[in-house]
Amino acid sequence: MLVLMRQEFLAPEYVIDIKGVSEMEYIDFDEKEGLRVGALTTHRDIEKSPVILRSFKVLSEMEKNLATVQTRNWGTLGGNLCHGDPAGDPAPVLIALNAKLKLMRKGQERIIEMEDFSKGILEVDLGSDEMLGEIQIPNPKPHTGTAHEKLMAIQGDAGIVGAAVSITLRSGNGVCDDARIVLSNAAPTPFRAKGAERRLIGNTISPALIDEVCQITSAEADPPSDMHASVEYRREMIKVFVRRSLNKALERAKSA
Repeated sequence: MLVLMRQEFLAPEYVIDIKGVSEMEYIDFDEKEGLRVGALTTHRDIEKSPVILRSFKVLSEMEKNLATVQTRNWGTLGGNLCHGDPAGDPAPVLIALNAKLKLMRKGQERIIEMEDFSKGILEVDLGSDEMLGEIQIPNPKPHTGTAHEKLMAIQGDAGIVGAAVSITLRSGNGVCDDARIVLSNAAPTPFRAKGAERRLIGNTISPALIDEVCQITSAEADPPSDMHASVEYRREMIKVFVRRSLNKALERAKSA
């Protein structure tokens, strides 16, 4: 928010600090319901949480590459999501994990899919009288693996491109039963490559199929051109980082 104010994209009459609302800072886990994370939970708490390391390791891995330790000690997951930056790391990982968000206003609340939250660059589905209260992540299905990789100029920098992949295999035959491929900094919002996902589902994942899926994902995306990378470079890097994430997710699914 401060960055946007300095750039004169925002000029609020009042700014209210909610950092002290301790009721919105928690990590709860239930064997049936899954993971519940309060919107004011810091990145560092997510990175270091034993339950997240045990059951949702990809979240901790993602956080280790998010900005600096100083930023992770203070910045919150909810703040990152509400900022709506398409280069952000948490949103693609949460979409790959099939997460939902609890949005609250006085006397009411609504639950939406994480992938429906982003509406455009720095624009999210949040009313002027609403706030993000909780991130809800279901327990993964058996034989599911999830991985996240991103291209950085330096450690902890915003991703030039990023890829979060979730793979679920059918028990016994290794055929892909479900897949999610989500990119950061490859479109105006976190981008889900549904055509590439459809190519995986129902098939045994081979190196040739992975190559094809990487090509489909790159073609589906709508990456920007900026001072960090051209459209052409980003399309090539999408192939590289989808392949890395897909291979890692596949290995994790096989051993899950």
